[in-house]
Amino acid sequence: MNPIILQALQYYGAGAAALAALILSLDLGRRWSGWAFVIFVTSSLSLIAWGFLDENAEGIGVQNVVLLVINCVGVYRYLLSRHRREMGS
Repeated sequence: MNPIILQALQYYGAGAAALAALILSLDLGRRWSGWAFVIFVTSSLSLIAWGFLDENAEGIGVQNVVLLVINCVGVYRYLLSRHRREMGS
């Protein structure tokens, strides 16, 4: 695999995760938190790809498969669940 692509996947995943964590830490409300989880999803997808395409990073790929599931739950709870939106208003 092209090392430039692998490096781009790795650094995008790390940067997106840091941005999403910052947004969550600011506690800007449910909608912002939901979008932070969307960013976490893109981070997980990037790190899964990097983890399984780079022969020395499989552990990161496996970890992010689990984190992807957790992040999808966050997207559902904060952006898609009607019940949660009604409780927040």
